[in-house]
Amino acid sequence: MKKVYSVCGMCTVRCPIEASVEGGRIAALQGNPHVPAMAGGLCPRGAAGTALLNDGERPQTPLIREGARGEGRWRAVSWDEALDHVADRLKSVMAAHGPRAVALSDRGGPFRDLHRAWLRGLGSPNYVNHDASCARNVQHAHLSLTGLGRKDVAYDFAHSRHVVLQLRNLFEAVDVQEVNRLMGALEKGCRLTVIDIRTSVSATKAHDFFMVRPGSDYAFNLAVIHVLIKEGLYDRGYATRYIKDMPALAAFIAPYTPEWAATETGADADRLRRFVRRLAEAAPAVVWHPGWMAARYRHSFYVCRSIYIINALLGAFGAQGGLPLVNKPADVGRKGLKTFVDLFPAPKEPRADGVGWRYGHFDKGPGLAHLLYKAMETDDPYPVKAYIAYRHDPLMGFPEPERLQRIFDRLDLLVAVTFSWSDTAWYADVVLPLSTYLERESILACKNALKPFFFVRQRSVEPCYDTRADWQIVGGLARRLGLPQLDFDGIDAIWRFQLEGTGVSVEDFDATGMVPLADAPLYRDREKLKFKTPSGKIEIVSELLEKNKIVSLQPYEPLPRPPQGMFRLTFGRCALHTQGHTVNNPLLYEQMPANVLWMNTMAAKALGVADGDRVEVAQNGYKETIKAHVTDGIHPEAVFVVHGFGHTLPVESRAKGKGLADNKFMAGGLDLWDPVGGAIAYQEHFVAISKADNK
Repeated sequence: MKKVYSVCGMCTVRCPIEASVEGGRIAALQGNPHVPAMAGGLCPRGAAGTALLNDGERPQTPLIREGARGEGRWRAVSWDEALDHVADRLKSVMAAHGPRAVALSDRGGPFRDLHRAWLRGLGSPNYVNHDASCARNVQHAHLSLTGLGRKDVAYDFAHSRHVVLQLRNLFEAVDVQEVNRLMGALEKGCRLTVIDIRTSVSATKAHDFFMVRPGSDYAFNLAVIHVLIKEGLYDRGYATRYIKDMPALAAFIAPYTPEWAATETGADADRLRRFVRRLAEAAPAVVWHPGWMAARYRHSFYVCRSIYIINALLGAFGAQGGLPLVNKPADVGRKGLKTFVDLFPAPKEPRADGVGWRYGHFDKGPGLAHLLYKAMETDDPYPVKAYIAYRHDPLMGFPEPERLQRIFDRLDLLVAVTFSWSDTAWYADVVLPLSTYLERESILACKNALKPFFFVRQRSVEPCYDTRADWQIVGGLARRLGLPQLDFDGIDAIWRFQLEGTGVSVEDFDATGMVPLADAPLYRDREKLKFKTPSGKIEIVSELLEKNKIVSLQPYEPLPRPPQGMFRLTFGRCALHTQGHTVNNPLLYEQMPANVLWMNTMAAKALGVADGDRVEVAQNGYKETIKAHVTDGIHPEAVFVVHGFGHTLPVESRAKGKGLADNKFMAGGLDLWDPVGGAIAYQEHFVAISKADNK
């Protein structure tokens, strides 16, 4: 039995795995046993990787569209014809509009360097990822306080004494290592608090659960800061050393008492005070998680920022059991991987989404996808006419899919690189089928951590169909577009290029799939922390924000309540599915074929709806039906669905027609976004609910 160490690709966590291979077939999958926090485990999605591999309903060969977009008429072609076609169309677009007219989006992550380099080599600045629909508000909040990116700190769950989950459903949006570390901490006495609008799986494991009114998280957090300062519960020595503008924060927070917050959130004032006191007792070994999918409201940036301020007041930044700073290779005396993007100069053209020039307070890295789509729609600041969606499905992941289709109709070329069908792939001009993660190698990657390491995704088995690895697709396009720097003779040549000067060889990955760069986790000296702000401290009043005429401390403004007879539409994750990417997976479909609509018991009773009834969901004349899950475990102002359902593609026989697509109930949603954090405001939409014909 051959053991292959690789990286899961069933979601964006990318857990380290071990594939057992016999006779050219996957016999078993498990978490990499050499990673203690994996404990050999995988989440349900990871365990269903073989079902993806063997799924006959995924794209099996390159396809070129023959009919109208979305009509589903395709011509199967060879790889040479497909890549020639894409390259020729790209050349035509660039000849007419320049390289800046080409854009690429992906799902981010550690393996994006090669295709980002390809786009830069063309001369385009227009790379974006999906983060506008996920954690951009978190990133920008952290930058505004510390000058560091959100991934420059770790969540040290294993050593924490109190963990707070808000905007983060850790036990359903599963990172196996985080789950195991937190479970281990809970067994040792760590306290867990969850703040949510419903009783998620995470909430069922909490010592304290606050069910708050949808959209009131900021009010709750302001009251927490009030208690920490008013009662002197914050770390005064740490604040003196590392926090700038404490007087401004104290003055700002004065009116936001727990009694005031109770009127906004529904959380009892005395319970809130007791929670804050327990939190302070555990400091600095506290993790108040800033969230994953924080693209919710137009003020979500300030929710995330308030979370980081609370962590700072408790002294958690840099602390064991808190938010210690991660280490890059240079921090442990090692050289990092060579990057492909450094082979080309940075494009001089401004970004089409306005990030970095029209919006000076945003991080330029992955930009903002919804603003890129706006540029495609308006040709402002210039035309964007070719778009490659690289393992990204904006037609499922963003509001107003019909409007997005009209925007994409303005493109001269839409290419989908994907290992499964998606709404965006179905609407594309060309589908380039990516081999599944079990059939492909990827470029090497580095994980910055307390103990940083390099890791590899290796090919476990040969492709079942006529699909290719990402390095093969990028290399084929690079060859045709005059970018020989990215046209490597095999994956070994790519890996050797990346490892030049690191002192690590390709063979060093054979034993475990990873190469550690330090002997043990390294915590920085908490007495010598340095933040990347002008003052070197955590800055409550941000120079970057204020320079762009944005207030650092935003007074609370309540969100509108749902109109009479309507509910706020909310959505989230479950452990069985990765948004819309896995609902057609044969094994996962069996476990959860459709989503249901969570409704509060009293709200449902008023409408004559019982548990299991079908209900009609409506907004602006658009309607769908779905089965109701009636429960006390959701706030009465909201309804909730698991995201990713409501597929309509004929090539997805299992998922077709199952469940409700939440993004179709977000009229005007592409224009509704957080102006400070940059992310879409997904949960500011209301729907009407009525009992449907249950015959």
